[in-house]
Amino acid sequence: MFADILNYILDLGAAIFLPIIMIILGLIMKMKPRKAIIAGLTLGVAFTGMNLVLGFMFDTISPVAQEFVKNTGIQFNTIDVGWSPMSAISWAWPYALLMFPVQIVLNIIILALNKTNVLNVDLWNVWGKIFTATMVAAITNSVILGFAAAIVQIILELKIGELNQKQIYEVTKIPGVTCTHYMTLQCVIMNPVNKLLDFIPGLKDSKMNADKLKDKIGIFGENSVMGFIIGGIIALVAGYTVKDSLNIAIKVATALVLFPMVAKLFMQALAPIADAAGEYMKKKFKDREIFIGLDWPFMAGQSEIWVVAILLVPLELLFAILMSKMGLSNILPLAGIVNIIVVVPALIVTGGNLIRMLILSIIFTPFYLFVSSSFAPFVTDLARKVGTINIPDGQMISYFGVEAPFFRWIISNGLAGDILGIIGMIIFAVCYYFFVKEMKKRNANL
Repeated sequence: MFADILNYILDLGAAIFLPIIMIILGLIMKMKPRKAIIAGLTLGVAFTGMNLVLGFMFDTISPVAQEFVKNTGIQFNTIDVGWSPMSAISWAWPYALLMFPVQIVLNIIILALNKTNVLNVDLWNVWGKIFTATMVAAITNSVILGFAAAIVQIILELKIGELNQKQIYEVTKIPGVTCTHYMTLQCVIMNPVNKLLDFIPGLKDSKMNADKLKDKIGIFGENSVMGFIIGGIIALVAGYTVKDSLNIAIKVATALVLFPMVAKLFMQALAPIADAAGEYMKKKFKDREIFIGLDWPFMAGQSEIWVVAILLVPLELLFAILMSKMGLSNILPLAGIVNIIVVVPALIVTGGNLIRMLILSIIFTPFYLFVSSSFAPFVTDLARKVGTINIPDGQMISYFGVEAPFFRWIISNGLAGDILGIIGMIIFAVCYYFFVKEMKKRNANL
C-alpha cells in the first residue's frame, strides 16, 4: 500500500513532486499559505519550462550526433538511453523504497549533530542513490554493500553541497540554497586538475566567464549569436545541408536564449522559501545558517554551461570513436549527448571560467564513456530482470551521463576487492581532503 502511494507520487514527476515538498516546507517554516503556494507553483513552472527547453535542445542535437557517427561507419553495441530509463530500472530494484527513509533519517541525524548545515529536499533524485546501490550490489553480490555505498554517497552530497554553497551563490546569486545532486561529487577529482591549470601561462589570472567574453568579442559573445554559430558549425560537420544547418543553428540559438530566461523563475520561486527557511532555522538552530539542497536546474541560467556543453558534442563523439577503437568504450552517446553532468561540476570548481570549464570537461569526458560502458552489462542484466525495457539480443544499454562516474566505479569495484578500485578509493579520499581545504580557503575569501 505504502509502495503504491509512493510510486504514484513519484510518477507525478519532479515538476509536481518538488513543488509539493517546497509548499509543505514553506508552511512548516511559517510562510503565509498564499506565498508558499505561489512560490511552490512557480518552482513547478520553472522545472517544466526548463525541461521543455532541455527537451528542445536534446531533440535538436541528438539527430546531429547520430548523423555524425553514421558518417564514420563505426558500430556501437551499447546504446545510451539517458537518465529516464535508468531511473525506471532503479525504482524497479526490490529494495529501492528503503532508500527514502535512509536518506531522510540520515540527513536529520547529521543535521542535528551539527555535522552539516544542509537540508536535502531533493527527494526526487533518491533514485541516484538507488542506482549506485544497484551497481555495487551487482558487482559485489551484496545488497548490504550496495546500501553502504549509497550511505557514503548521501553523506558526500551533503558535505560537498555545504562546501560549494558560497561558490554557487557567487555564480547564481540565489540565496539560501545549494546543489546536492550527485554530479557534484565530480568536483572532488576536478579540483586538483583545476589547480594544475594555474601553471599554464595566462590561465591563472583568467576570469573569462560569459559576461567577460561578451566584453571581449562583442556581438559574438551574445547567446543568440554563439548558439547560432556553434549549432551551425556542428551541423555542417555532421554533413547536413546548408538549409538544414541553418535550421539547427537557429534552434540551438533559441535554446541558449531561453535558458537564462527560464532560470530566472528559479530565483523567483526559491528566494522567498530560502528567506523563510533561514528565519525559521535561526530560531531552531542558534547561530547556524541552514541551506536547502536542490537539484541542479536552478543553476541552468548560466550561459557558460550551455556554451561548453554544445562545444563538447563533437569532442564526445570523437572520444567515443577513438576509445571504441582502443577497446576502452563501446557506447554511443545519444540521449546524454548534451552532457551537462560534466559541465556543472566544472562550473562550480572554476567559478564559471569558460576556458577552464571547457578544459576540465574535455579531460573528464572519457571517464563517462569508460564507466558507462563498464556498467552496461550490469544495467542490461538488471533491465532484463525487472522487465522495464525490451533489449534485443547482442545489444546493451547504459547511461553516458552517469553523473559521478569516478566515484561510482571505484566504490563498486573497490568494495568488490578489485585492486584498481581500492587504489581509486584511496585517490578519491586524498582528493576529498584537498578539496575540503581548497573550498574552505576559497569560501573564507568570498
